[in-house]
Amino acid sequence: MDLSNLKPAPGSIKTRKRIGRGPGSGLGGTSTRGHKGAKSRSGYSKKIGFEGGQMPLQRRLPKFGFKNINRVEYKAINISTLQTLATSKNIDKIDIETLCEAGYASSKSLIKILGNGTLTSKLTVSAHAFSESAKQAIENAGGSVEIIKK
Repeated sequence: MDLSNLKPAPGSIKTRKRIGRGPGSGLGGTSTRGHKGAKSRSGYSKKIGFEGGQMPLQRRLPKFGFKNINRVEYKAINISTLQTLATSKNIDKIDIETLCEAGYASSKSLIKILGNGTLTSKLTVSAHAFSESAKQAIENAGGSVEIIKK
């Protein structure tokens, strides 16, 4: 053992600075807060988005429109999709479970059938909503429409 191997005992050196404990500590006086200003005071907390008195970004940007809290969002599925599903799986009844298994919708989503495309198969389709053209096309092909309550 010699002087080059000496080191303090574990736990004897404190790593935390004790601020505001007199001038002898080197961290007394202003306690590392500097002189004057809001940041030197107790109880100071910067407001979210505060930019030092400059007009904040969220107030500089233009605002328009609104978000309707009562909006009902549907997963749109066209008649052409129903036709391809009916021919590939060889089915005549399409409901939410069928569409979920095929990967067109999730079990939680509301489904609306739209009238884009042509329908040749006689199908019984059940969904949450139908467009007028889709309802017309399904009934013209000899099928029927069932509306599910939300």
